[in-house]
Amino acid sequence: MVYQYQTQGTCSKLIQLEVEEGIIKKVQFIGGCNGNLQGISKLVEGQNVDDIIAKVEGISCNGRPTSCPDQLAQALKLIKKEGV
Repeated sequence: MVYQYQTQGTCSKLIQLEVEEGIIKKVQFIGGCNGNLQGISKLVEGQNVDDIIAKVEGISCNGRPTSCPDQLAQALKLIKKEGV
């Protein structure tokens, strides 16, 4: 299923995710540091949702309490909470 997550406190504005049976199939960040976010997307595709949450949750950026990877973790946690 495809999800959209409105980010908060980051340069990226939106994360589009496709998750099936607990596996991340596709991730696309809208806005932000294009090269870095393409890299993150490629690294997490095919990975288990719980594994990625554990690895990237809590990462900060330039003194902010969040980052694009942290926002990805928040999006994945919301997807899990909704029972997907």
